[in-house]
Amino acid sequence: MKSLEIIGFKRANLDGAALKEIREEGNVPCVVYGPGIKEQIHFYSPAILFRDLIYTPDVHMVDLNIEGTKVKAILREAQFHPVSEVLLHADFLAYTENKEIKMDIPVEIMGTSPGIIKGGKLEMKARTLKVKGLASNLPDRIPVDISHLDLGKSVKVSELSVEGFEILTSPNVSIATIGIPRALRGKKAE
Repeated sequence: MKSLEIIGFKRANLDGAALKEIREEGNVPCVVYGPGIKEQIHFYSPAILFRDLIYTPDVHMVDLNIEGTKVKAILREAQFHPVSEVLLHADFLAYTENKEIKMDIPVEIMGTSPGIIKGGKLEMKARTLKVKGLASNLPDRIPVDISHLDLGKSVKVSELSVEGFEILTSPNVSIATIGIPRALRGKKAE
């Protein structure tokens, strides 16, 4: 899994006016908490550093450097402005190498479906799967093979085979389905 570095600066003043000023200067207010951290660390970081972390389908581990304090973390939550979609706040969860963490990992569709060749449409039912494992064992993406799917067929979580981590998403959840177009439904009825 890829790792990014984000440099942060501690903030003592947590009121609304201070947050507004931080954002106006092009920074993002953040907090980090979790194992190995006695008290939450409130900090801010330049918004430009989040581009490769937020605006990508990939999952990244983050090496936070907050005024010399180094913390390994994952992005737990990001809050955006409802209209402008500007990043307003980021929550990080610290982790240790020997303790399992839970994350949402994106799925990656692999292969060509016979159902798509016949005119079907790929319908994504789950774009991410919740997993648990050591940070060093978590993949960037979980491959999902659709090369065996015909019209109307699905691939479920229970069909995936993974090593080094556990999938927490229910085994009954469909990840991808090959939808039958209306034009083809009429022909099947004849």
